[in-house]
Amino acid sequence: MPPPIVKTIQDAIYWQYAKLISKSAGLGKRRAFQMNRFLALRDGKIKWSSTIREWIREHEKPNECIYCGAQEDLTIEHILPRSCGGPDTPDNAIKVCKTCNSSKGGKRLYEWMGIKQKDAVPRIAEGKYLKLLFELHEKSGTLHIDKNELRIKLCPRCNLQSACQREGHEGELTVYCIEGVFPAPS
Repeated sequence: MPPPIVKTIQDAIYWQYAKLISKSAGLGKRRAFQMNRFLALRDGKIKWSSTIREWIREHEKPNECIYCGAQEDLTIEHILPRSCGGPDTPDNAIKVCKTCNSSKGGKRLYEWMGIKQKDAVPRIAEGKYLKLLFELHEKSGTLHIDKNELRIKLCPRCNLQSACQREGHEGELTVYCIEGVFPAPS
């Protein structure tokens, strides 16, 4: 779970990205550094990297599955599935093997990985994903929903409630909150 200072959907996205920065810097789970990066992101003192960074990192290993490292049967996968409102753009696509693509299927990234593995998501996929989710939340007006308002304003729109219930996180601010409202239920 994120620390108490993480209060909104925007904060949750920035918190995940701060952990990603820490991991990329080789500092792993150093909470003080993660908190420093989170506060700097939240307060606008730093910006996250452009999507060109992920593009460059992807091209460092162009013939390798982002998830498992396999080098055969590669295909393109939408990080946020098209069935969940994911756009058909390079910022939502990565190379993966057919096995990982089949395993993930129509699930969203954290839904597929699960809350316990949320910090094991490969940097390239998670960097692209968080930026995309930020943009989608911004467009839908949900970035500033406070964790105290989740049950009223977000949970009814979220289609990952069963995952939260199953994992004992119902009504809590988790990575499912940042991905579970796309697409908006009909």
